[in-house]
Amino acid sequence: MRSTRAFTLGLDAVRRAQSEPGPTGRPLLPGAVALAMVDGEVVACEASGWAVLYADRAGREVPVAERVPMAADTRFDIASISKVFTTLVLTQMVEEGAVDLASPVVAYLPEFVEKDDVTVEQLAVHTSGLPWWLPLWSDWPTREARLEAVLRCPLEAPAGTRYTYSDLNLITLQLVIEAVTGLSLELLVLQRITGPLGMEHTSFGRVLTELCAATEDEVEAGRGLVRGVVHDENAWSLGGVSGHAGLFSTAGDLALLARCLMDEGRYDGGRLLGAPGLDLVTRDLRGVEGEAHSLAFEIDRPAWMGRLSGPRTIGHTGFTGTSLVVDLDRRAAAVLLTNRVHPSRELGSIHPVRAAWASAVADALD
Repeated sequence: MRSTRAFTLGLDAVRRAQSEPGPTGRPLLPGAVALAMVDGEVVACEASGWAVLYADRAGREVPVAERVPMAADTRFDIASISKVFTTLVLTQMVEEGAVDLASPVVAYLPEFVEKDDVTVEQLAVHTSGLPWWLPLWSDWPTREARLEAVLRCPLEAPAGTRYTYSDLNLITLQLVIEAVTGLSLELLVLQRITGPLGMEHTSFGRVLTELCAATEDEVEAGRGLVRGVVHDENAWSLGGVSGHAGLFSTAGDLALLARCLMDEGRYDGGRLLGAPGLDLVTRDLRGVEGEAHSLAFEIDRPAWMGRLSGPRTIGHTGFTGTSLVVDLDRRAAAVLLTNRVHPSRELGSIHPVRAAWASAVADALD
């Protein structure tokens, strides 16, 4: 390793985002946990700022005595990084022969009506043709009605012709996985991913409030300030467990997943993925410049992976302000967890902050 100067510069960038005015005049981040891993070892980890700072969407700060400082083990709603866990379960099922990526979704879900050409793989790599989103939480009254709306949703483009990053893809994948196994996604993630890897602080559903970073004041949904419950309204309306969102985790737990990926799917006591599965989650399945995507991860995205980006760099972001970047060749990972939607999602993009931290990890390597 080089000197710690690179990490210092990266952490300075994260701290500045908590103190300097952003596009709205308010800092982009209330707080953050930044972690770096090299060769399977955590080489830097810093918590800064506040897990709870604001009282409401208007940005009124809570009294100083009621503020909650960020800690290294603060639990974050990791938002769309949850998709990684859904697709890792899918990948294991492909290795086991329980699911065929080339098969039409309707073979597993007959209720997936009028979309006979959509394959399981197209759901995972976001080329199904489904729209990016539906207001499930507000336009349908029950969980059953919301899932039916997803299954009956018409395509916006012919299957395989267009890339549209869509939460509906992963909700549908959850239903495929649960139909094949007869088990809930929550249990499958615990049994197959978080349990074996020792990710003891990663789970779906309600988490003890005092352990969590606050997210948004969701006044439109009538929820108030959200903390310890999933931020995503659709995942919330589906009971907090969904293929696209709902997991809470810590920087240290995500580092355990990063180490497993660096070690070719191995962990102490076993393998999460065999060689075929590892290939599926680390290789570009799309072949479109700027939109490289494996079965589970985005690949080589400099806009938020910074100088750690490359053809063998995989990762994912979460809307709440989270990111995981793993450079498989250099065996380095950058984890950045923030509560950038606290108290509002309107504060601006944190891609530059994500890129700055990942670049700092890259710069610290020999």
